[in-house]
Amino acid sequence: MRTNPDNIKGNRILIVGLGRSGIAAVHAMLDLGAVVSVQDDRERASFDPNFITYLENKKVTCWFHCLPEDMGAYDMVILSPGVNPELPFIQEAKARGAEITGELEIAFRISRGEFIAITGTNGKTTTTTLVGEIFKESGRTTHVVGNIGTAVIGASETADEDDWLVTECSSFQLETTRYFNPHVSAILNLTPDHLNRHHTMEAYGAAKAKIFANQTGEDFLVINYDDKLCYGLAEGAKCNVIPFSRKEELERGAFLKDGRIVIREKGVIYDICDPKDLKIIGDHNVENVLAASAIAFYAGIAPEVITRAVLDFGGVEHRIEYCGTVDGIKYYNDSKGTNIDAAVTALRAIRENIILIAGGDAKGQVFDEFIEAFQGSVKKMLVLGRDGHFITEAADRCGFSDYIVCKDLPDCVKRAAAIAEPGDTVLLSPACASWDMYDNYEQRGEHFKECVRLLEE
Repeated sequence: MRTNPDNIKGNRILIVGLGRSGIAAVHAMLDLGAVVSVQDDRERASFDPNFITYLENKKVTCWFHCLPEDMGAYDMVILSPGVNPELPFIQEAKARGAEITGELEIAFRISRGEFIAITGTNGKTTTTTLVGEIFKESGRTTHVVGNIGTAVIGASETADEDDWLVTECSSFQLETTRYFNPHVSAILNLTPDHLNRHHTMEAYGAAKAKIFANQTGEDFLVINYDDKLCYGLAEGAKCNVIPFSRKEELERGAFLKDGRIVIREKGVIYDICDPKDLKIIGDHNVENVLAASAIAFYAGIAPEVITRAVLDFGGVEHRIEYCGTVDGIKYYNDSKGTNIDAAVTALRAIRENIILIAGGDAKGQVFDEFIEAFQGSVKKMLVLGRDGHFITEAADRCGFSDYIVCKDLPDCVKRAAAIAEPGDTVLLSPACASWDMYDNYEQRGEHFKECVRLLEE
């Protein structure tokens, strides 16, 4: 259900969490005439003074490092993705009549643009970026937004009817949606992640499935046929279900035929490309290209346009990103490998002679499966971070003793350079979040690349 933006005017809105999406929501809601309050656990001094001045000039009520006094004072509470809806003060607002929602939902309601939405445990950013490039290649006005780093609401507020919002959606963003309805949605895969927030895989999957909950027979869901847990989410979908597969030939959808990426629709096979011609490496990236090709095709983009864009695509920063070769040793930055499955994907892409850097915020994961996935590909593991001991304990249980505990990332890179031999690959793929040492995985990846640059001097 789209909303006339004029209906926002005068609403009493509390925005909780002032990260990128929260700040963007503040600007949008003020622009639309809402009576805005904000809450953030951080101290006022943590924020840019110019932003604080802006809030004061707009007469925004601010609750920094404390909770609002009256949770019955709001018509709507907009949560940033990192804010847990189960928090007691949020539940109190709900009990007292406030709608609890998120920036993605509100962005959809007030926008005139058409939405493409992509989720999954891994591969979201690469696939979203590639879809954006395909859309731009087709000549469409395209905004690549969402969990990828650009708030949805900033683009949706000004988007015209002919604009496309290619949106990376996290489970946190999706769980607060109600009417969100993209024209094409995609679920790339489903493996354990964020269980400290969702508690069970069933709840995690249910949050992901909200991406297509409102889609109809005019819409499309692109979904991984090879991942049976993921594909099972599509049961009962009211939209067109379009599978993609790297392992099986399909009657409809995107798959590999005679070693080439193709799409079959109504009995006609459309050739896209040979995976060997892609600039991005690994089987997981073949799956990302399959998904992106299907998304674009069912959004009405010609196969030859899809081919041009995917062959030109060089990948995404911090996703198995080649950083250079020093003394015959290759360095790859996969800081986005924030969970076990993503890190294993990176290991499989590189395959052998790996000096692995891992560790950080474990997010409640158990790492035995991670260690067992080495299968001789990892020569040495350098472990860092607050929860690195969980990784070393798993290594001990699994009989892998070739590890060193390091104090920080520069120490890891220095030790890796000393240990590695020509032909080896030093891979930062932490299998953990970055929040124990960095603000985000991007900052961690940039630090790694800087450490590699210093080796070249």
